[in-house]
Amino acid sequence: MTEDLIKAAANAGKEDLYKVMLPQIKALVDGESDLIANIANIMAVLKESMNFFWVGVYFVKAEELVLGPFQGPLACTRIGYGKGVCGKAWQEGRVIIVPNVEQFPGHIACSSLSKSEIVLPVMINDRVRMILDVDSDQLNDFDAVDVKYLTEVSTIISDLFKATLI
Repeated sequence: MTEDLIKAAANAGKEDLYKVMLPQIKALVDGESDLIANIANIMAVLKESMNFFWVGVYFVKAEELVLGPFQGPLACTRIGYGKGVCGKAWQEGRVIIVPNVEQFPGHIACSSLSKSEIVLPVMINDRVRMILDVDSDQLNDFDAVDVKYLTEVSTIISDLFKATLI
């Protein structure tokens, strides 16, 4: 897995890295039934392959988001509905890209080193059940390419979650 990502990184940009990474994530989770183990491995692959500052998930539990598997520095453990970027993505059920977190009203600063962010809701049966949160230590680091491929990652996570409900 790592060798393919290194080759892709040496020759291309972000989209090529995603294209190499996605089949590897699918292969990694194939045959493993434990949701937490799968999500933990997906977060590790995202962090290492894309060199994100922080990447993780928050699970919807009652009226809060509760921290799940992540990679990176210490994180906020609980986030209220509609609070910060993650809470807002949960409330609105949509992807949010924040080019500069200091300009986002109500941003929750878990780390002062985080500069930009993309947050994607993980939908199960038309309900947000999880949030995929990715931070960068660079301003304006996320774009439509990230939305496209991280949405695919969210779909993989959603399918894994649905499989645990059956």
